[in-house]
Amino acid sequence: MEVITQIAQFILSLSILIILHELGHFIPAKLFKTRVEKFYLFFDPWFSLLKFKKGDTEYGIGWLPLGGYVKISGMIDESMDKEQMKLPAQPWEFRSKPAWQRLIVMIGGVTVNVILGILIYAMVLFAWGEQYLPTKNVKYGVAVDTLAYQIGLRDGDKILSVENKVVENISKVPYEVLINKAKSIQVERDGKKLDFSITEDDFSEMIKNKYTLVEPRFPFDIDTVVAGMTAEKAGIKKGDKIIAVNNIPTPYFQDAVKIFKNNKNISVDVTLLRKNDTIIKKAMVSEDGKLGLGPKSPENYFTLNTKEYGFIASFPAGVHKAYETFDGYIKQFNVIFTVKGASKQIGGFGTIASAYSTYWDWQHFWSFTAFLSIVLAIMNILPIPALDGGHVMFLLYEIITRRKPNEKFMEYAQYAGMILLIALLLFSNGNDVVRWLSK
Repeated sequence: MEVITQIAQFILSLSILIILHELGHFIPAKLFKTRVEKFYLFFDPWFSLLKFKKGDTEYGIGWLPLGGYVKISGMIDESMDKEQMKLPAQPWEFRSKPAWQRLIVMIGGVTVNVILGILIYAMVLFAWGEQYLPTKNVKYGVAVDTLAYQIGLRDGDKILSVENKVVENISKVPYEVLINKAKSIQVERDGKKLDFSITEDDFSEMIKNKYTLVEPRFPFDIDTVVAGMTAEKAGIKKGDKIIAVNNIPTPYFQDAVKIFKNNKNISVDVTLLRKNDTIIKKAMVSEDGKLGLGPKSPENYFTLNTKEYGFIASFPAGVHKAYETFDGYIKQFNVIFTVKGASKQIGGFGTIASAYSTYWDWQHFWSFTAFLSIVLAIMNILPIPALDGGHVMFLLYEIITRRKPNEKFMEYAQYAGMILLIALLLFSNGNDVVRWLSK
């Protein structure tokens, strides 16, 4: 059911983005009296799920959810309609329009994606505000993973800065380390400031094993006991506090989790504080290292930074959020091409779908849809034939040189672009399959 919920959110989000992106091409084409032959959500090779015709345009839904398209008369696009291009140009065709009009039509989709991303971010901030845990408020220090331990960090350290730059939001620490390829991280330990170096190999290891380096430590006060799991069978109850496992003190949630993971399919003694009583319960750890317990939310232990936005103030905040997304995604390209093994982590549709919540969370849904809208704008404006950016590149050449590129050259460029895109599609989704098979 969780997977179905993620897939449903992905398809809904993708549908919204595709329809509005294609409207960005469709509307200016119609304004410039250019004939649009087809407007499709998803691709329709051989057949479509639904279609109807209104005026000169056929509207429909295809069966292949890899994107969508508008087919504009007199334009070399992914349809590769070469027969039409052999005929004399007609006044309603794309090729008959001035270059500036064709340029507006081609950048329309990307423009809509950018505006849409800004508007969604603005409305998310207006509706839900912004909440995060400031790094300075992580009063119990951090829990470190294997890579952070190798770098030199220890449980209980307090993060001061990344490459001497203060990171306000604790959840952004791994992002700042990897995306900006930080050379060092500074922590406070026993009242002393310590500085640890980060190497190129650390970046590769971080990507390969999806290390997050650090997370806030907090006590293990039980808020959820999953029905039917071993914790319930052992008599562990909501409101209990885990203070030790197998007589090993576990003052923090992460301490207990580590012991559970090291004792899969083994019975463990869980020492609990129940009101004023200390009791011990014996529970079998599952094969995935769990008892079926959920801790209280970290917000119960820390002072979070909460910022609310009025309707007007949400728009500049939305612009800033969209810019942060744009800047971060561009930096990811640098990581992909410069960090060893990073390209193997490029994901396809499975990776994207898994980023949605396993339950229907509207705040996360709209935030991630805004993120994808900005990402689609970036990807579509890349100067690759078959993408909007490829058409824009050739149109700019025409505007500057005052001559159109040879149509035969455009045809071959379109083929090359499509081959490249198919290769990227196979590579990214192939990575998903490899990761799934290796689990």
